[in-house]
This record gives sequence, structure tokens and C-alpha cells, in this order.
Amino acid sequence: MLEKIFGITAAYAEGAAAATGEAGADMAGAGGAQLISMLISMVLMIAVFYFLLIRPQRKKDKKVKEMLAALKSGDRICTIGGIYGTITKIKDDTITLAVGGDRTEMVVARWAIRNVEEVSVENEGELLA
Repeated sequence: MLEKIFGITAAYAEGAAAATGEAGADMAGAGGAQLISMLISMVLMIAVFYFLLIRPQRKKDKKVKEMLAALKSGDRICTIGGIYGTITKIKDDTITLAVGGDRTEMVVARWAIRNVEEVSVENEGELLA
């Protein structure tokens, strides 16, 4: 009985191989079209990621680098921790800030500067310029 079953499966496999030989060229053409469409979709996906994610982030990083390079004494800044101060000294990667009404000096890293303030900030009723 097992031989009968295996015989049938062997005959079926031979018939399928013969049919595949005739239609093999058609299947190769369809496979090539699928490959091309898959490659086009991958290229489009990469382009979308580039224009929506990578390019804007690079522009933002470039602006931050330019802002950090253009820092000078007397600039009013805000740190990433929310501390407002005025730059008194710049040394390589550290910046000394004058903070508060009594001008307390504070040293922070250059990368910790969030932005340069364009307008003066009021703190507890006093105008800090």
C-alpha cells in the first residue's frame, strides 16, 4: 500500500516537472517583474525615509552646530536644563555663565546650550539683560 501511495506521488512529481519545464519561461518572466516592482518599492521607501526623517534631522543638527560655534561673551542663553544666563567666558568645550541677580558664576558644557535668547527674560520681577 505504501508503494502504491509513493508510486502515485512519484508520478505526480514527474508530471509536475514536465509541466514546469514548459511553463518555466513564463514563471521566470513573472518572477523578474515581481523583483523589479519590489526593488522600485524599496527605493521609494528609502527616498521617503530620507526626505521625511534623515534630511530634516541633518538640517537641525547643522543649525545647532552653527549656533554653538557662533557663541560669544555677552550672549544671553538658555541651557537644556532651563537655566538662563549670560556668557562671561568661553573656553574650548566649557562656558562660564553669570546667573541670577547677584551674577553667580556657573560652568556648563558647550553642548548643554539649547538656544541664544533674542529678548531679555524677566525673573522674579527683575529684568535680566
